[in-house]
Amino acid sequence: MQQEYQRYGLAKFRNLVGTLQVLGGVGLLVGFRELWIGQLASGGLAVLMLLGVGVRIKIKDTALQTLPAFAYMLLNAYLSFSTY
Repeated sequence: MQQEYQRYGLAKFRNLVGTLQVLGGVGLLVGFRELWIGQLASGGLAVLMLLGVGVRIKIKDTALQTLPAFAYMLLNAYLSFSTY
């Protein structure tokens, strides 16, 4: 995984990204109880995945390599906006 972050040019942000992902996951779980926290967490994860798609495009990954980040972005955006 460290090699992937180096390939992305984001080695110094590895801990930050991991922490944000864990917080987003916990926020989704808490969102079952407190809806607004789930909305905020899924919105944050959608933004994180949007940035991930941008990085994939910047380093010229194939569409197949970019697809998982794009799918998770759409899923989290749906979760964030579907509860309004």
